[in-house]
Amino acid sequence: MLPLKILWSLLLGRRMRHVAIKGRTEERLLMVVGLGNHGMGSTRHSVGMVAVNLLARRLNIADQWKTDKQSKADIVQTQIDGLQLVLLKPRQFMNINGHSVAKAAEKFNLTPEYIYLLHDELDKPIGKVSLKLGGSARGHRGVRSCIECLQSDIMVRLLIGIGRPPDHSSVVRHVLEPFTRPEQEILPQVLEQGLDKLLAHIRQRASLASAESNVTIKNAGSNPSKS
Repeated sequence: MLPLKILWSLLLGRRMRHVAIKGRTEERLLMVVGLGNHGMGSTRHSVGMVAVNLLARRLNIADQWKTDKQSKADIVQTQIDGLQLVLLKPRQFMNINGHSVAKAAEKFNLTPEYIYLLHDELDKPIGKVSLKLGGSARGHRGVRSCIECLQSDIMVRLLIGIGRPPDHSSVVRHVLEPFTRPEQEILPQVLEQGLDKLLAHIRQRASLASAESNVTIKNAGSNPSKS
């Protein structure tokens, strides 16, 4: 899993060393955001929210969502392998999702490298998912809003393919429509595969953080005092 180790060293090494030295476990926190339009969870554009709901069910916290007025979002928290994990669903329209994400980042003292964005992807066919390290929004208004509000494009993203309209009709109409019945039949398996990728990535970060913390503590304890 070399790419993930490279990702870890680039994004988290310096901050996790600081955490280990200071012993501040509260900074070992990640946030997973399901992008979408609040109240329109059945549409293609809100598939990120569907995914984060499924993640909450996997983690047995689906009954613990609470509305946070500061961020205008639904939030639930848990732990994975020593890392604090915050799940978030903005209670706003897609094109201003970033306001909720930025407010929650401020609330939990998070910088962008600790944030995952789950969202629909027109340029991937239905049935395809992938993890992507940052990059431009490429026309996705929810991602663009997050980039603008966080002033960074480094967030890790889970791209969930919804495909483009086959008849070259309106993209806006396409993303705001519900999945077709054939799409609904394959969607659960697709989302499970996506969450497998996401959780593997999170657990690798947790494992590397723990290993680095242990090395730091060991090195600190092995320094002989001068007589």
